[in-house]
Amino acid sequence: MSQDFDHLIIGAGISGLGAAHFSARRGLSTLVLEANERVGGCINSQRFDDLGGFWVEAGGHTCFNSYGNLLDILDDLGLTEQVQPKLKVGYRLWKDGARRSITSALHLGEALASLPRLFSEPKAGRRVADYYSRVLGQRNYEDLLRYAFQAVICQPADDYPAEALFRKKPRRKEVIKAFTFNGGLSSIAEAIAAGSGIEVRTAQRVGSIAHSAEGFEVRIDGGKVVRARHLTLAVPPPVAAGLLPEGFEAARVALDGMEMAEIETLVLVARNTDLARLKPIAGLIAIEDAFYSAVSRDFLPDPAHRGFAFHFRPGALDAEAQRARACQTLDLNPAQIVAECRVHNRLPVLRPGHAERIARLDAALAGTPLAMTGNWFLGVSMEDALTRSRAESDRLFGAPV
Repeated sequence: MSQDFDHLIIGAGISGLGAAHFSARRGLSTLVLEANERVGGCINSQRFDDLGGFWVEAGGHTCFNSYGNLLDILDDLGLTEQVQPKLKVGYRLWKDGARRSITSALHLGEALASLPRLFSEPKAGRRVADYYSRVLGQRNYEDLLRYAFQAVICQPADDYPAEALFRKKPRRKEVIKAFTFNGGLSSIAEAIAAGSGIEVRTAQRVGSIAHSAEGFEVRIDGGKVVRARHLTLAVPPPVAAGLLPEGFEAARVALDGMEMAEIETLVLVARNTDLARLKPIAGLIAIEDAFYSAVSRDFLPDPAHRGFAFHFRPGALDAEAQRARACQTLDLNPAQIVAECRVHNRLPVLRPGHAERIARLDAALAGTPLAMTGNWFLGVSMEDALTRSRAESDRLFGAPV
């Protein structure tokens, strides 16, 4: 079977693009197939051309100087010097129809009494609810932390594996702690996709994959066939399970039962003058409401506009009610909205036993020319995804010299 490419990647989110970058850097011919019309996946800077290119993040919101794999890619692409600092603004709570301070839900005495356990309490194998109730106090978890963590992962947090929520990573001290780009985080995905040695084809839906000793044959809807020696699936678990070719039954079994959380994101833009009553904020953490969080664009101020992305629970409100709730939290008249859009996001639902599931999957993939990556291995952050992509690249092709 003749090969069209050394490495074929299905999925052009940050995981797939990272896998493409790592293989292209090795000099391998690399193709990325993406079902959607754009690259980036959960990195999604919604740009409004009628507003001078003003953008709002509808997916991932922040990069940090602890994102070592991401920074390596930015170094390779000459983008590290273009990072923009984020204005230090704080989050507020949305509770009982009003914006409130974070400290209003904090039980300081309980936190101080519980804090010593942070240095001795084991995290591995624990649920978020169990671990953080112990190290910061039961009332603090029930009144504040549960909702703060939900705001991070856009899904109920109680059963989420504690070790997957935050992973300590070394920091590059010469880089700004929290940063973005003038054109939003989609600039990263677009720069990787345009990198040397990488070809990206969007609007390409894969119908089936066959595997033989010579490599992989990928059939795209419409009849086109692409062949490659190595294959990486950078897609959600249910999609990966459906695409696995014959011979990978153990990997399919390891994926069985993994779920995805659906998130309905509403992006609103208004003029600065119409939001004068609302001081700059990083966003809102909702307490027992229809949305998990609202994240603002206030970290990179614009002279004319402010923007917000509201991440709603699926099916909690219809479109008009979502719009009304978002305006209520901002003290905004719906008639003052100058631009809006809706985005459907999906994130993995991780549960206790996830590390053991991934161990079974890795055992099934060991020694094969097929890799899997995504934001569902180590955690949902960009760096978690890229850490997996780099590890799988090293497994397929060997550690770079």
